[in-house]
Amino acid sequence: MKSKALFLDRDGVINIEKNYTYKIDEFEFCNGIFEVIKFFQNRGFLIFVITNQAGIGRGLFKLKEFKILTNWMLNRLKQKNIIITKVYHCPHSPQIKCQCRKPNNKMIEDAISFYNIDRKNSWMIGDKISDMKASKKSNIGNSILIMERKTDVQNINFIVKNVFDINKFLPHFL
Repeated sequence: MKSKALFLDRDGVINIEKNYTYKIDEFEFCNGIFEVIKFFQNRGFLIFVITNQAGIGRGLFKLKEFKILTNWMLNRLKQKNIIITKVYHCPHSPQIKCQCRKPNNKMIEDAISFYNIDRKNSWMIGDKISDMKASKKSNIGNSILIMERKTDVQNINFIVKNVFDINKFLPHFL
């Protein structure tokens, strides 16, 4: 039997988007994110973080610093009884033409393959068009784009202003 998954971008979805967040004292969870993740987790979804971390490839911070912050984040989520199945990250700068950096979908495909994910009944929440493109390339059934202002977007199930707004309508759809 295949598992349903929630794929989450990190910066701008789990934490407030700041310029290359890699220090614990700069990390601030988005309002409402715990409730969103719990909503999916309580319905049997596996939870994945799919994040581009170009700051590593650009030499702005080291992989070790990313791992320290990630472990801290995972522990904070665990304190809220939230279990992240796996964090996938792309450490490359945009100049490297890798397959993992979103809008490419290698991170999502790796999760789908390893964890036997049901694409059609899974969800992606991101704050950039590149998140949505990666989701679409992997045929993820549902997507939520967090945007403060509307742009020309297609093939996205829902667009919300912030993470907190997801909690207002999600119970009607799952």
